[in-house]
Amino acid sequence: MMFYRNFHCFSYRWLFVLIAGSFLFASCIKKEVFPDIPEIAFQGFTTEYDSAGHATRGFLTIAFKDGNGDIGLRPDQINPPFDTGSIYYYNYIIDYYEKQNGTYVKVPLIPSYNARIPYLTPDDANKAIKGIIVDSLELNPVPVYDTIKFKFYIYDRGLNKSNVDSTPPVILRRR
Repeated sequence: MMFYRNFHCFSYRWLFVLIAGSFLFASCIKKEVFPDIPEIAFQGFTTEYDSAGHATRGFLTIAFKDGNGDIGLRPDQINPPFDTGSIYYYNYIIDYYEKQNGTYVKVPLIPSYNARIPYLTPDDANKAIKGIIVDSLELNPVPVYDTIKFKFYIYDRGLNKSNVDSTPPVILRRR
């Protein structure tokens, strides 16, 4: 019986040491801190071609980070300032440019490439988030101009606009 008690006490001491060590280790891990204004960065653009060598779809990949995690909208968030008539209805803005006679010209598209990023705020006490967004974009398979690029940015729910980034030139025809 005495051996059991000593073993039992010994187990609790080690359990206490393990738990205390875990808290010490966790407190040493730095939580990532980002600004409350979202930041984005271009990561890549992949083009899908048809059998004739024309681009039909592009995959735009961007990285994002936000200190207070207020990126994304719920489907029911359609009241001002996120109503359909507002510039904030879409929180992911993608502008399309064509290289016309050596100069990139912004071309309005209907429908646009703009989108609503879904609600991403974590339930944790630390709301800072970072991640990757991959967006699939349908391309004109027979364009007048064969070199394009995209400029893009996001808004958070605090109506903060991120930096603007862009793709390098994208060639729509394979030769």
